[in-house]
Amino acid sequence: MLKQHLRALCLSSLLVFSLSGCTLTIDGNDYKQQAPEFNVVAFFSGDVKAWGIVQNRSAEVVQRFIVDIDGTVEDGVLVLDETFTYIVGEGVQKRVWRLTPQADGTFVGNAGDINGDALGTPYGSAFNFVYEMDLTVDGSTYTVSFDDWFFALDDQTMMNRSYIKKFGIVVAEVTIFMQKTSS
Repeated sequence: MLKQHLRALCLSSLLVFSLSGCTLTIDGNDYKQQAPEFNVVAFFSGDVKAWGIVQNRSAEVVQRFIVDIDGTVEDGVLVLDETFTYIVGEGVQKRVWRLTPQADGTFVGNAGDINGDALGTPYGSAFNFVYEMDLTVDGSTYTVSFDDWFFALDDQTMMNRSYIKKFGIVVAEVTIFMQKTSS
Protein backbone atom coordinates (compact mmCIF):
# COMPACT_ATOMS: atom_id res chain seq x y z
CA MET A 1 0.00 0.00 0.00
CA LEU A 2 2.82 2.40 0.85
CA LYS A 3 4.52 1.58 -2.47
CA GLN A 4 1.36 2.50 -4.37
CA HIS A 5 1.11 5.85 -2.55
CA LEU A 6 4.78 6.60 -3.20
CA ARG A 7 4.40 5.65 -6.86
CA ALA A 8 1.31 7.88 -7.19
CA LEU A 9 3.16 10.74 -5.46
CA CYS A 10 6.17 10.35 -7.77
CA LEU A 11 3.98 10.28 -10.87
CA SER A 12 2.02 13.32 -9.70
CA SER A 13 5.24 15.22 -8.98
CA LEU A 14 6.66 14.29 -12.38
CA LEU A 15 3.49 15.51 -14.09
CA VAL A 16 3.55 18.83 -12.22
CA PHE A 17 7.23 19.43 -13.02
CA SER A 18 6.81 18.51 -16.69
CA LEU A 19 3.78 20.76 -17.12
CA SER A 20 5.47 23.67 -15.36
CA GLY A 21 8.16 23.54 -18.02
CA CYS A 22 5.47 24.15 -20.67
CA THR A 23 4.28 27.45 -19.23
CA LEU A 24 5.78 30.88 -19.62
CA THR A 25 5.32 34.04 -17.64
CA ILE A 26 6.89 37.35 -18.56
CA ASP A 27 6.79 40.15 -16.01
CA GLY A 28 6.18 43.40 -17.88
CA ASN A 29 7.43 45.39 -14.89
CA ASP A 30 10.95 44.25 -15.84
CA TYR A 31 10.71 46.53 -18.91
CA LYS A 32 9.10 49.65 -17.41
CA GLN A 33 12.41 51.48 -16.93
CA GLN A 34 14.05 50.27 -20.14
CA ALA A 35 14.59 52.45 -23.20
CA PRO A 36 13.54 53.07 -25.83
CA GLU A 37 9.92 53.44 -24.81
CA PHE A 38 7.62 51.56 -27.16
CA ASN A 39 4.84 53.87 -28.31
CA VAL A 40 2.26 51.69 -30.08
CA VAL A 41 0.49 54.56 -31.85
CA ALA A 42 3.70 56.23 -33.06
CA PHE A 43 5.24 52.93 -34.24
CA PHE A 44 2.19 51.71 -36.16
CA SER A 45 1.15 55.07 -37.67
CA GLY A 46 2.15 54.65 -41.30
CA ASP A 47 3.42 51.60 -43.15
CA VAL A 48 5.12 48.70 -41.36
CA LYS A 49 6.63 45.57 -42.92
CA ALA A 50 6.82 42.38 -40.86
CA TRP A 51 8.48 38.99 -41.37
CA GLY A 52 7.59 36.05 -39.14
CA ILE A 53 7.53 32.37 -38.36
CA VAL A 54 5.28 30.08 -36.33
CA GLN A 55 6.81 27.12 -34.53
CA ASN A 56 4.84 24.22 -33.09
CA ARG A 57 5.61 22.50 -29.75
CA SER A 58 8.41 20.51 -31.42
CA ALA A 59 10.02 23.80 -32.62
CA GLU A 60 9.22 22.87 -36.24
CA VAL A 61 8.53 25.94 -38.41
CA VAL A 62 4.96 25.42 -39.64
CA GLN A 63 4.42 28.91 -41.10
CA ARG A 64 6.66 31.56 -42.64
CA PHE A 65 4.98 34.79 -43.64
CA ILE A 66 5.26 38.46 -44.54
CA VAL A 67 2.78 41.07 -43.30
CA ASP A 68 2.16 44.50 -44.76
CA ILE A 69 0.57 46.75 -42.14
CA ASP A 70 -1.09 50.07 -42.95
CA GLY A 71 -1.63 52.00 -39.71
CA THR A 72 -3.90 55.01 -39.41
CA VAL A 73 -5.52 56.90 -36.55
CA GLU A 74 -9.26 57.50 -36.99
CA ASP A 75 -11.07 59.50 -34.29
CA GLY A 76 -8.39 58.57 -31.75
CA VAL A 77 -8.53 54.83 -32.61
CA LEU A 78 -5.44 53.13 -34.06
CA VAL A 79 -6.49 51.05 -37.09
CA LEU A 80 -4.05 48.37 -38.29
CA ASP A 81 -4.93 46.97 -41.72
CA GLU A 82 -2.83 43.79 -42.05
CA THR A 83 -2.30 41.81 -45.28
CA PHE A 84 -0.56 38.41 -44.95
CA THR A 85 1.48 36.54 -47.56
CA TYR A 86 2.52 32.96 -46.68
CA ILE A 87 5.74 31.35 -47.86
CA VAL A 88 5.13 28.17 -45.82
CA GLY A 89 1.73 27.13 -44.47
CA GLU A 90 -1.63 28.83 -44.67
CA GLY A 91 -3.53 31.28 -42.54
CA VAL A 92 -5.62 34.41 -42.42
CA GLN A 93 -5.09 36.66 -45.47
CA LYS A 94 -6.40 39.89 -43.95
CA ARG A 95 -7.03 41.24 -40.46
CA VAL A 96 -8.04 44.72 -39.35
CA TRP A 97 -7.31 45.65 -35.74
CA ARG A 98 -8.92 48.61 -33.99
CA LEU A 99 -7.02 49.67 -30.84
CA THR A 100 -8.81 52.14 -28.60
CA PRO A 101 -6.71 53.95 -25.96
CA GLN A 102 -8.11 53.90 -22.42
CA ALA A 103 -7.73 56.58 -19.72
CA ASP A 104 -5.30 54.38 -17.74
CA GLY A 105 -2.87 54.08 -20.71
CA THR A 106 -3.98 50.60 -21.76
CA PHE A 107 -5.65 49.72 -25.07
CA VAL A 108 -8.72 47.67 -25.94
CA GLY A 109 -8.38 45.95 -29.30
CA ASN A 110 -10.86 44.28 -31.61
CA ALA A 111 -10.56 42.39 -34.89
CA GLY A 112 -13.06 40.27 -36.83
CA ASP A 113 -11.42 36.94 -36.00
CA ILE A 114 -10.67 37.69 -32.33
CA ASN A 115 -12.99 36.44 -29.57
CA GLY A 116 -14.09 39.41 -27.47
CA ASP A 117 -11.74 42.23 -26.52
CA ALA A 118 -7.96 42.15 -26.58
CA LEU A 119 -6.19 44.01 -23.78
CA GLY A 120 -2.96 45.89 -24.49
CA THR A 121 -0.70 47.10 -21.68
CA PRO A 122 2.43 49.24 -22.17
CA TYR A 123 5.54 48.49 -20.06
CA GLY A 124 8.24 50.99 -21.07
CA SER A 125 10.18 49.32 -23.90
CA ALA A 126 7.62 46.49 -24.10
CA PHE A 127 3.94 46.14 -24.86
CA ASN A 128 1.78 43.13 -23.96
CA PHE A 129 -1.34 42.21 -25.90
CA VAL A 130 -3.55 39.34 -24.65
CA TYR A 131 -6.54 37.88 -26.44
CA GLU A 132 -8.35 34.72 -27.50
CA MET A 133 -9.14 33.46 -30.96
CA ASP A 134 -10.44 30.37 -32.70
CA LEU A 135 -7.48 28.87 -34.57
CA THR A 136 -7.96 26.29 -37.32
CA VAL A 137 -5.27 23.61 -37.51
CA ASP A 138 -5.51 20.65 -39.89
CA GLY A 139 -9.27 21.08 -40.30
CA SER A 140 -10.03 21.33 -36.56
CA THR A 141 -10.75 24.58 -34.71
CA TYR A 142 -9.35 25.30 -31.24
CA THR A 143 -9.95 28.27 -28.96
CA VAL A 144 -6.50 29.46 -27.89
CA SER A 145 -5.05 32.35 -25.90
CA PHE A 146 -2.36 34.64 -27.26
CA ASP A 147 0.21 36.25 -24.98
CA ASP A 148 1.75 38.74 -27.40
CA TRP A 149 4.91 40.68 -26.43
CA PHE A 150 6.32 43.57 -28.46
CA PHE A 151 9.87 44.77 -27.70
CA ALA A 152 11.21 48.05 -29.13
CA LEU A 153 14.70 47.92 -30.59
CA ASP A 154 14.55 51.58 -31.66
CA ASP A 155 11.82 53.88 -32.98
CA GLN A 156 11.87 52.12 -36.38
CA THR A 157 12.26 48.43 -35.48
CA MET A 158 10.63 45.99 -33.13
CA MET A 159 10.58 42.28 -32.25
CA ASN A 160 7.38 40.45 -31.39
CA ARG A 161 7.12 37.14 -29.51
CA SER A 162 3.74 35.52 -29.26
CA TYR A 163 2.99 32.53 -27.08
CA ILE A 164 -0.08 30.58 -28.17
CA LYS A 165 -1.57 28.74 -25.20
CA LYS A 166 -4.20 26.09 -24.63
CA PHE A 167 -5.15 25.38 -20.99
CA GLY A 168 -2.25 27.66 -19.97
CA ILE A 169 0.33 25.52 -21.80
CA VAL A 170 2.36 26.96 -24.68
CA VAL A 171 1.45 24.97 -27.82
CA ALA A 172 3.13 27.22 -30.41
CA GLU A 173 5.32 30.32 -30.62
CA VAL A 174 5.38 33.16 -33.12
CA THR A 175 8.44 35.31 -33.80
CA ILE A 176 8.02 38.48 -35.87
CA PHE A 177 10.48 41.22 -36.84
CA MET A 178 8.78 44.53 -37.74
CA GLN A 179 10.19 47.65 -39.37
CA LYS A 180 8.57 50.99 -40.18
CA THR A 181 8.73 51.80 -43.87
CA SER A 182 7.01 55.21 -43.61
CA SER A 183 5.67 57.60 -40.99
